[in-house]
Amino acid sequence: MAKIFLYIATSLDGYIADINGNIDWLTKFNFNNEMQIFYDKFYSNISTVIMGNKTYQQIINELSPNFWPYEEKDTFVFTTNITKNNNKNNIFFLNKYIIKEVNKIKQNSKKDIWVVGGSEIVNFLLKENLIDEIIITIIPTLLGNGIPLFKSNNKNLILTNCNNMGDNIVMLQYKVEK
Repeated sequence: MAKIFLYIATSLDGYIADINGNIDWLTKFNFNNEMQIFYDKFYSNISTVIMGNKTYQQIINELSPNFWPYEEKDTFVFTTNITKNNNKNNIFFLNKYIIKEVNKIKQNSKKDIWVVGGSEIVNFLLKENLIDEIIITIIPTLLGNGIPLFKSNNKNLILTNCNNMGDNIVMLQYKVEK
């Protein structure tokens, strides 16, 4: 059965975006060849991505307005907006029965699943014990405020790997205790 991974970058103080939802602070850092190799290997083992609607909107409107970066992957966008019904490019909008749908996605996924973001869907999935592993890239900057990655989830994690990725960036990998 497929595993569900959270793979995301945060500031050292735990924010995934600034107070306005921007992630431009990430571009100040050198994402080197080692990080690209890790990402490529991770991405090749993924057949499905999950995200919330805010993350989806940020991707199509700001980060990648001219092409869908997960074109060859099935994408599931969880949203409270029930008017979305555009299932083109393997993008599916879901707004009900999240736990049931995620379990169905997990059963039917050919490879592993990547939770791209954002904070709301991450925290919901953690609360429901649906995330199996967490990979966090810690960016050496302090935002001071913004959108925190984690809210109040009481989870025990088991460190499985820790890598210095260069440019003072650290990647931590954890299994989530169930």
